[in-house]
Amino acid sequence: MKKIILIICLAFTFSQSTSAQIDFGVKAGLNYNSESIQETSEDLFEGAESKTGYHAGIWLRFKLPIIGFYLRPELIYTNLSNELTYTQNTSNPKNTDYNFQKIDIPVLIGKKFFGIGNIYAGPSFQYILSSDFSLNDISNVDTDGFTLGLQFGGGIELGNLGIDVRWERGLNTVESTFLNISTNTNVTFDTRVNQIIIGLSYKL
Repeated sequence: MKKIILIICLAFTFSQSTSAQIDFGVKAGLNYNSESIQETSEDLFEGAESKTGYHAGIWLRFKLPIIGFYLRPELIYTNLSNELTYTQNTSNPKNTDYNFQKIDIPVLIGKKFFGIGNIYAGPSFQYILSSDFSLNDISNVDTDGFTLGLQFGGGIELGNLGIDVRWERGLNTVESTFLNISTNTNVTFDTRVNQIIIGLSYKL
């Protein structure tokens, strides 16, 4: 987390040293994630369905010393969910939600065109705050804290108001575990996030 904070601080310092104009604002929106549970060590789930999540946070933007390009770091809270069927007892399968919350820090390089359009891409540093299933048969859920993703997308700005659409892909395996109470064994699974993000921003 310290490295991520350092990146943000360096961005502020660099922007001041180059006397670049800084834009700052808030944003919020919807996230649609594809199936997050993959490569499960035991065949316990089926029928996973994505559910719509949400995000909210802050952003800043300043010009780089490269004509036409800018850097846009963000600090975003994200809540995501999947609905699936737990089939440990095949005679009585149970529906459950897998929910998790994370902090995202995308660091995007972008370019503005036609006065209102933007395109950008860059890494997204992520920290998993918590994750859990809405089923008592599954407990002690533990997920790797830090992950890395890649975001790219585009949007438009009309005055202080902006809207954008992004695609995010997880770049590294996110190892998670939970205790299967029925068998008293630990089950491992990959919770890498791939999602479509629709955001509405406001420049302050």
